Amino acid sequence: MRTAYTVEAVRHAEAQLMARLPDGALMQRAAAGLAAACAGLLGRVYGARVVLLVGSGDNGGDALFAGARLARRGAGVTAVLLSPGRAHRAGLDALRTAGGTVADDPFEPLARADLVLDGITGIGGHGGLRPDAVPVARAARGSDAVVVAVDLPSGIEADTGEVRGEALRADLTVTFGAYKAGLLVDPARELTGTVRLAPIGIEDDLPSVPELEALQHLDVARLLPLPAAESDKYRRGVVGVVAGSARYPGAAVLAVAGALRGGAGAVRYVGPGADAVIARFPECLVSVGRPSEAGRVQSWVVGPGIGENRDAVREVLASDVPVLVDADGLRLLEAAEVRDRTAPTLLTPHAGEAAALLGTAREEVEAARLASVRELAARYGATVLLKGSTTLVAAPDGRSPVRVNPMGTPWLATAGSGDVLSGLAGSLLATGLGARDAGSVAAYLHGLAARLAATRGVPLTAFEVAETLPTAWHDIHAVAAPPASLT
Repeated sequence: MRTAYTVEAVRHAEAQLMARLPDGALMQRAAAGLAAACAGLLGRVYGARVVLLVGSGDNGGDALFAGARLARRGAGVTAVLLSPGRAHRAGLDALRTAGGTVADDPFEPLARADLVLDGITGIGGHGGLRPDAVPVARAARGSDAVVVAVDLPSGIEADTGEVRGEALRADLTVTFGAYKAGLLVDPARELTGTVRLAPIGIEDDLPSVPELEALQHLDVARLLPLPAAESDKYRRGVVGVVAGSARYPGAAVLAVAGALRGGAGAVRYVGPGADAVIARFPECLVSVGRPSEAGRVQSWVVGPGIGENRDAVREVLASDVPVLVDADGLRLLEAAEVRDRTAPTLLTPHAGEAAALLGTAREEVEAARLASVRELAARYGATVLLKGSTTLVAAPDGRSPVRVNPMGTPWLATAGSGDVLSGLAGSLLATGLGARDAGSVAAYLHGLAARLAATRGVPLTAFEVAETLPTAWHDIHAVAAPPASLT
C-alpha cells in the first residue's frame, strides 16, 4: 500500500532522524537519491546540460548538492538563484567546488538545458509561485528540457493537492522519505508527472496512521471476495439495484452489469427497466414493485437514472442493510435520513453532485477535492466516494486515512461509467466488505478494467468497462498469486 503524510508529520520524522545523524547527512541522502534519478533520466551524464532552479530553503539546498554530484560526473551544471542572498550556502559552495556555475541571466541556460531541477519551493510553500519566479518557471516548461521536481512541484500545496496560483509542471517528481498527501490528489497530481520515492531513513519515525493511502494490486487481492466450498448464491450475498426509468433504461442495465461482476451471488433488480435488464441478463432477478417487496438483500444500490423517484430512495434508506446512493438518488437525499441510519451508507458523487450536496460551486470542489470529500463524509455521516481522475474515498469517522485511487483513465469520462461503478461497489457491499473497502476496491477494479479495455487506444463505452471487469479480477489475482512450484 502506498501511504502519504502531512508536512507536519514528515518534518517531525526528519527532526527525529537528524538528531541521530551527523549534521547535513539527511540532505546528502536526499541529494544522492535525486542525483541518481536525474542520471537515470539523462542516460549519459557527461556533457549533459543541467539547470538548477534554486529557492531559499532546504529544497534549494537539495538541488544544489544534487547538482554538485552531477557536475562531478561531467555534467555542465548552472544554478539560477531565485533568492541570491538566501541560497543554501553549503550547497552553493559544493556546486562551485564541483565546477558548477551561477547564471547571471536565467533564460540563456534554460533555452539549451537537457534537464531542469525544480528546487524553487519545498513542502512549506503556499499560494503558488512568487511573481519573480513565474517567468523562470515558464521558460523551464517552455524549453525542451525534462523537468524534475525536488520533493514536489513548486507552487502546489503539499498537504491538500490544491494549486492556488501558478505552479511548475514536472515530468518526474522525486520525493524524499514519504509521499506527501498533495502528490496523490488532483489538481496537483496532474502536475507531478511520474512520482518516485527516494528513501532517506525517516520511515520508522512516521506516524502509524497516514493521512492518505492508495491501494495496490496485493491490497485489492486481499480484499476481493472469493467463494468458499460451502458457498451458495445467498451466502455470497444478494445486491438489490434500484435504477433506471422510462427515460433512462440504460442506467438499469449498466448498474446491473457492474453488480453482476462484483462478487455477490445474485442481483435483484427493482424498477421500470425490468424488461431491458432481463433481456440482457437472464440471470438477474427482476421486480417491478417496491424495493421492500423484492426479497431479501444484503445491500442496496439506488439512484442511477431513477429521475424523481423519491419514494424509492426513502424506502431503501429505511432498510437495515448497507446502501449505496448515486446519481439521481443524491439529488433526492436528505442529510438527516443518512445520518440517522444504523447500517453503512456509501455516497458516490462526481464533483458537480458533491457541490450540490455541499451547497457550493463545482469549481470549489474540484480545486479542493480532499477538503470536500472529508466535509461531505462528516456532514452526512456516510462514507463518500468522490469520483474523478483521482477518486477519493473518505470515511465518516474523520480518523481513517482517506483512500486515493490513481487507477483511472481519461477514457472513463463516458456516459454510464458511473452506473457500472455503482453496481460494482454495491455488489462488494453485499459480500460483506465495509463501505470504505467496497468503495476503494470498486474504484480500483473499475479503473483497471478501463485501462485494460483502452489498450487499443480507442474510445470506450461503459458497457465495455463492465465486460472487462473479469479480466481486471484475473489481472489482480495473477499478480498476487504465489509462483507455481517447480517440483
